[in-house]
Amino acid sequence: QVQPVESGGGLVQAGGSLRLSCAASGRTFGSYAMGWFRQAPAKERDFVAAINWSGRRTYYADSVKGRFTISRDNAKNTMNLQMNSLKPEDTAVYYCAADIHEDGSTWRNPSGYWGQGTQVTVSS
Repeated sequence: QVQPVESGGGLVQAGGSLRLSCAASGRTFGSYAMGWFRQAPAKERDFVAAINWSGRRTYYADSVKGRFTISRDNAKNTMNLQMNSLKPEDTAVYYCAADIHEDGSTWRNPSGYWGQGTQVTVSS
């Protein structure tokens, strides 16, 4: 069992930055990949970024490449998402996910370990 808990998020103007954090308890933190997904109103939950168990490999959705950076600190049991050059279309509820798996060009969360979600709103 893994229990992720997000923090951060909020309201920012277009072009601004936000940093999301996720702390996870339960199974050994450094033993699984983690990532971020987001869900806008009336849309499906989409993959945003992933990081492997060691932190050495990262993956991004095309829509956020070059603007978002995912990182993790296994000693502190935390993962972060630095979001720069934010756009109104980045507005969504962002979810931390643990023990995620690569599926072709995307990632999925078959284990079902989700955080409670944090709102990110980017105004134009």
